[in-house]
Amino acid sequence: QVQLVESGGGLVQPGGSLRLSCAASGPIVSLSAMGWYRQAPGKQRELAATITSGGTTTYADSVKGRFTISRNNAKNTVYLQMNSLKPEDTAVYYCYKAPRDFLNSPPRYWGQGTQVTVSS
Repeated sequence: QVQLVESGGGLVQPGGSLRLSCAASGPIVSLSAMGWYRQAPGKQRELAATITSGGTTTYADSVKGRFTISRNNAKNTVYLQMNSLKPEDTAVYYCYKAPRDFLNSPPRYWGQGTQVTVSS
């Protein structure tokens, strides 16, 4: 089965930057939409960003202009570049892979989650 392994989380100062990576692997890994959800304490899980294999993207209003999602199809890896980080960005970030190559294709596979903490 497909497995997603996340990396890049950690502690960062407000205004700082962080880049998350999520690599998909398995016997056969087809190209499909991938993205990132995040969940902060006491809040609902939020879809932060999604990207198709062709590079079409969508972002939550809360991260638009600050976060950039990208991917390297040859490496089956999706990235989330997070700039101008705010304390409210603190959350566990989960990458996912959808079954189809559409922005609205719901998650099928999930990463283990990585903690991002923005604090001074």
